[in-house]
Amino acid sequence: MSLRLKLILALVALASTATIAIGVSSYASTGDRLTAEVDRSLAEAAGLVERLGRSPRFDPGRGGDFFQRPRSFDQILLQVVDGDGAVLASPIGLQFPVTDSASQLAAAEQAGSAGPVTAAVEGERYRILTLSLGGGRGAVQIGRSLAEADRLLDSLRDRTVATVALVMTAAAGLGWLISRQITRRLETLTAVAEQVSATGRLDHQVPVSGTDEAGRLGSAFNRMLSALAHSRQEQRRLVEDAGHELRTPLTSLRTNISLLRRHDQLPAEMRTKVLEDLDSESGELTTLVGELIELATEGRTDEVTEPVELGSLVERVAAVVGRRSGRELVVEANASVGAGRPQALERAISNLLDNAVKFSQPDSAIEVRVRGGRVEVCDRGPGIAEEDLAHLFDRFYRAVGARSQPGSGLGLAIVRQVVESHGGQVFAENRPGGGACVGFELPGMRLATPEAVRFQPNSYLGRIDS
Repeated sequence: MSLRLKLILALVALASTATIAIGVSSYASTGDRLTAEVDRSLAEAAGLVERLGRSPRFDPGRGGDFFQRPRSFDQILLQVVDGDGAVLASPIGLQFPVTDSASQLAAAEQAGSAGPVTAAVEGERYRILTLSLGGGRGAVQIGRSLAEADRLLDSLRDRTVATVALVMTAAAGLGWLISRQITRRLETLTAVAEQVSATGRLDHQVPVSGTDEAGRLGSAFNRMLSALAHSRQEQRRLVEDAGHELRTPLTSLRTNISLLRRHDQLPAEMRTKVLEDLDSESGELTTLVGELIELATEGRTDEVTEPVELGSLVERVAAVVGRRSGRELVVEANASVGAGRPQALERAISNLLDNAVKFSQPDSAIEVRVRGGRVEVCDRGPGIAEEDLAHLFDRFYRAVGARSQPGSGLGLAIVRQVVESHGGQVFAENRPGGGACVGFELPGMRLATPEAVRFQPNSYLGRIDS
């Protein structure tokens, strides 16, 4: 069953159910009201008969014309029953049924009444109230026809049925219009999705109209296609850049391997140098491949986001880098807490510190500052040329002064990827007095007690109030 048909049937069912419920309720309440009006008129007539029955001159057997009026909707009909249950007088051409309870009331010594009850007389419904005259003098049955009420109820029923049919027809037409408006956009979205699946092209766009759920779905689908197209473009660019960057170390490896094939013709010193080059180049190639995988898979996207104390994280990474490099690192940090992926942030901070170790003067300290969500790594190196500042975090970009240094040119690109995945941004600037400050800012970090830590190679000198 199609979505359009489901919507039409649902709307028809809802409208018809509501109309039928209203019709049944109206029918029942109208019938109760009409019956109540008939019963009220019977009670008034019973009061009149009861007053007449108290007269000593009243003879039930001589009812005469008073009990034999013509039948009509607005007329009360009377029938007299003696103490034995025999009918003494009844309306013209009509006789009410004398039930056992009516016979008992006719023979009763005490005056009273029973009913009213509904009975069928010659195919017509009547409401009948039985009134005992007391003293065994018999009873009077007071009746009124329900024919007019039945005709009114039949007319109401017929109008309700016609209304239900009309409402169902209107609901079906309205449901078709609404479902057509909704499913038309869904059909367009489905057609675009099928084109994308068949052709693999991501440059399709869904026509979007309105701000309802279908319109928002179309907008979300367009954003998804744009994101996928951008991701595919980035992957293609990464593959092209990686192929370009891999050519140089692979060419060097092949050259050195060719030299080693003539190892018996090479001096020992030359062989040693070739082996050292092979070891260095294979290490750099391994690092490059690892960083390429990091970028291609968008880092540790499966890592769970959890509360992170940024200052403690920086302290821990700085301690590792300080021991590994033998350099002095000074950390001034607030206890900044926020949501993040700890391992990804550790990788970004480690890349920043390694970059500073690579370019700073050997006898200078590397300063790391953490304030809120801002992490700043400052060195006393040669600084960054103005034309390089805008491209420092690009993949495979290496400034002219850095091309003689080891590295793949992907470390800071990984930093930017991690930071942007946290909704933050990176920055790089030259430092007054020489050197550079490179870092990032993360949103949503709140400050706690300020504190600072100072590190030297393989030593921890304690905390210093900032």
